[in-house]
Amino acid sequence: MIAFIEGKLISATPLQAVVETGGLGYDVHIPVTTAEKLPATGKPVKLHTHVVYREDAQTLFGFTTREERDFFRLLVEKVSGVGPKVALSILSKLSLPNLQTAIASGDTNLLAKCPGIGKKTAERLVIELKDKVGFPSPRASGGPVSGAPGGGPSASGETPPSRNAVYDALQALIALGMKPADADKAVRKALEVLGPDASPEELVKSAFR
Repeated sequence: MIAFIEGKLISATPLQAVVETGGLGYDVHIPVTTAEKLPATGKPVKLHTHVVYREDAQTLFGFTTREERDFFRLLVEKVSGVGPKVALSILSKLSLPNLQTAIASGDTNLLAKCPGIGKKTAERLVIELKDKVGFPSPRASGGPVSGAPGGGPSASGETPPSRNAVYDALQALIALGMKPADADKAVRKALEVLGPDASPEELVKSAFR
């Protein structure tokens, strides 16, 4: 199993990157959320990888963090009806912290907005993965994902408000008519500017500036 690939970024598109290492150029399939974090072409890059072996092909998938790679594996290995192509599409539309929160909170409506995911598949995502993900902390949303869950619901069944800020802002932007992928990207950019302690209202206002 190839755990990661490290080398020089030769070229990149929103869904594909070519990485040169050891005199070879590797074609790596990536989600849009990884493409956004790639360096300029010609610069060093490291991607955590998952390889799908088939009789007629070997396909390499790459991600910015191990946590994103591991979540991709969960999708393709644990959820019936979700293959690599659909899993990559899911991770292209929503960042990992928001996906984790949507699954942990059972938000099938948001999950069903991802291409290739209908209502039934969204329900399977929640059923199969709810116990395997937690509510990520807001600090994990603005940069590399820490991987460790930010903590689950409190004894009363409610999630601490600070951990819902990014997700609440995402929901608000979608309710205002923004597409999920655009809303997710806008909230992440706002979080970089305002920091992890920003409120949902502040994130929404910043997203529209």
